[in-house]
Amino acid sequence: MRALIWLIGIFALAAAIAVAGSINTGYVLLAVPPYRVQLSLNLVIIGLLAAFFVAYLLVRVLHNTLALPGAVRAFRERRRRDKAGRMLRDALRTLFEGRYAQALKLAEKSCTLGERTPAAALVAARAAHAMRDETRYKTWIGRIAEYGDAARAARLMTEAELAVEDRDFQLAAERLETLRLLGNRQIAALRLSLRVASALHRWDEVLKLARQLYKHKALSDEQVAPLVRRAHVERMRELGGDGKALSDYWKAIPAAEMKDRRLVERAVPLLVAGGQGALARRKVEQLLDAEWDSGLARLYALCGQDDAVACLAKAEEWLKRHPQDAGLLHALGRLCLQAQLWGKAQSYLELSLKQDPAVETHLSLAGLLEQLGRGEEAQEHYRAAAKVSAEPAAQQGSLPVAI
Repeated sequence: MRALIWLIGIFALAAAIAVAGSINTGYVLLAVPPYRVQLSLNLVIIGLLAAFFVAYLLVRVLHNTLALPGAVRAFRERRRRDKAGRMLRDALRTLFEGRYAQALKLAEKSCTLGERTPAAALVAARAAHAMRDETRYKTWIGRIAEYGDAARAARLMTEAELAVEDRDFQLAAERLETLRLLGNRQIAALRLSLRVASALHRWDEVLKLARQLYKHKALSDEQVAPLVRRAHVERMRELGGDGKALSDYWKAIPAAEMKDRRLVERAVPLLVAGGQGALARRKVEQLLDAEWDSGLARLYALCGQDDAVACLAKAEEWLKRHPQDAGLLHALGRLCLQAQLWGKAQSYLELSLKQDPAVETHLSLAGLLEQLGRGEEAQEHYRAAAKVSAEPAAQQGSLPVAI
């Protein structure tokens, strides 16, 4: 359809030109003595148009001829850039494939061909580091600095990541601190900073980074809980010799993080050892009143060092609701030991053993029987404790080993 329209248009234009030519009867007289030339006006117009087009073509040909060397240079430059780009892509592919020698070779060729991006140097540096070629690694890391501010963040992140791989956490911390001062607080940098802070035992920083990552949804509830728990426990362990500082730290823990019962379980012995048993007791009682936990109830025995009688009364209230709980019975036995109620202590510990033959219960009962002068019975419980503790190791040793 389009071709038909063009054909009709061309015929219409030809007809219009023919009609206009028949109407125009003028002429042009050229006088060059002694010659005179008389031409039709239509012929002169056609001749002028033809001369214009011929002159235009000649100018175009001359221009293209003069521009030919520049076009050849531009073509060669494009081919060089395309080749360098292909080599860079191949270098990235081989780096991810783990073919580090080939990746390093391709990245070097890409840079030789004039690839003006830091990507080739970064690939070469990572490949050299993977090959443990320290000389070439330092050379390529230094080359990245030639690209200035555009590649500074990439270079610092690369150095930090590779320093972590080498377990040079101090160097990694320095590079990450420089990144922070440059305003780089991306998720990847925060994750790496968290690993470095944990390795360097900077627990306050671990807490801060873990909370930031959780706020940005870069860590799930399951991921952030053990990080926060360990940071709190290790920080409290550092403060163990200072009861006042330990108390202040415990009170400053946010309520949301204090809901972690595993944190409380680990913190209770530290609080008791630091002379803050009252704090531990109040928190354990609060949690057990809200929701029962046998493991936490077992730890309640540690809270009776300051006031064993009051703790014993509280534990006996719980016993009415949980008469068969092994952890609570163990705690009652230990509290009776602290209150020097030997008969009740033996009864509670024996009841706990019937529910759960735990090693620590056997040991507590053995210690009590030794105090009462019943050495043979105490030895039986020592042997039972050794047998119970040996069973998991024997079961683990009997498991088939996957090769």
